[in-house]
Amino acid sequence: MTQATGYPLQGDGRSHGLWESTAPAAPATTAHSGHAKADVAVIGGGYTGLSTALRLSEMGASVIVLEAVEIGFGGSGRNAGLVNAGMWMMPDDVARTLGEPYGNRLLEMLGDAPRFVFELVQRHHIDCELERAGTLHCAVGPRGLRNLAQRVAQWSARGAAVRLLDAKETAAKVGSPAFSGSLLDLRAGTIQPLAYARGLARAALDSGARIFTGSRVVGAERDSTGWIVSTAGGSVHAEWVVVATDTYATAPWREVQSEQIRLPYFNFATGPLEPALRASILPGRQGCWDTRWLLSSFRLDQAGRLIFGSFGALRGVGAHVHEAWAKRALRQIFPQLGGVEFEAGWYGNIGMTDDNLPRFHKLAPQVIGFSGYNGRGIAPGSVLGRILADYISGAVTDSDLPLPVTTAREPRFRGLREAFYEVGSGVAHLAGARF
Repeated sequence: MTQATGYPLQGDGRSHGLWESTAPAAPATTAHSGHAKADVAVIGGGYTGLSTALRLSEMGASVIVLEAVEIGFGGSGRNAGLVNAGMWMMPDDVARTLGEPYGNRLLEMLGDAPRFVFELVQRHHIDCELERAGTLHCAVGPRGLRNLAQRVAQWSARGAAVRLLDAKETAAKVGSPAFSGSLLDLRAGTIQPLAYARGLARAALDSGARIFTGSRVVGAERDSTGWIVSTAGGSVHAEWVVVATDTYATAPWREVQSEQIRLPYFNFATGPLEPALRASILPGRQGCWDTRWLLSSFRLDQAGRLIFGSFGALRGVGAHVHEAWAKRALRQIFPQLGGVEFEAGWYGNIGMTDDNLPRFHKLAPQVIGFSGYNGRGIAPGSVLGRILADYISGAVTDSDLPLPVTTAREPRFRGLREAFYEVGSGVAHLAGARF
């Protein structure tokens, strides 16, 4: 496999792959040094932190973002770029698990979250390959089709713009007869995820926020007027702290990472397809994923590269196993491709909570954060960042939140479960046929 051109983030071509080589340059930032004051210190330069910073800055608050590595270094710069509505769970299951008023409130908010992302992109002129053609959840076999029929019924009852497609309609939209049907969600779409993160950072800077990269937070302590957040180069004094690190968290509030089971997810990208091939594969430009337990996702980028992903880590033997499987899988779905070669491959971690739902935490007095996006970070992270800003401003109160306040707790057998998923995905991809 040849690597995509462009400088790999932190010198690691397996971390951000295609996205690093095709995203517009990040805005200029420096490491934090000395002592500074702000109304709010935001820890983490991904979608949630940057959305929070942008919203607060637009409301006139002074904000400092402290990012340990680079803008979009965590899940925000590594994912497949599908801007989906809702969560992986069935809507009725979300409502049942959270109860009133949270369940239906969260569903309404996340059902509308892609539109919030698209409006941010348009308002701030973010160059991130935005496609608003929807997504296709593709059914594998009769069981998968029954699952999608349930989803369509539940979302339709809530007024969502979703439709169940039969096998023939799906084949026309995918460019393959491999699936027994699909759920077309016209609320959704795709973006270049690292480009979107960098665009949010630029918009936040333009609004007056200060962003420091290479500025890992190493400690925090409370005084009579707020928090002193320490980095290797100095400190920030702030009245509020937003913890927006999700599964890439480190000290001092590492519990937001340890309450999640980390699942590795990889993506491979072909080179730009020839025009005839490009016309035969995903002609409507939808992003896709399937109903298998060990699911796969696939989509095109603006240049016509086919991006294909699934669970697994591209390290050690796993890198070769998953690449070989991805080539076999793509040939089975799209025989017209012939031989498949990849231009880039990269991976990161999805953070899964025990009930597959996000969490809202008050980690200490005036220290708040959302985490646990369960593979749906783009739209939820963006819209929940807005909620954090509105909570700090007083526009949103406890009674308005889409999630209850919870205490972070580590799941039982977390390490074993993480090892099971990484090893299990390798075994499945070593032995398994696609369908």
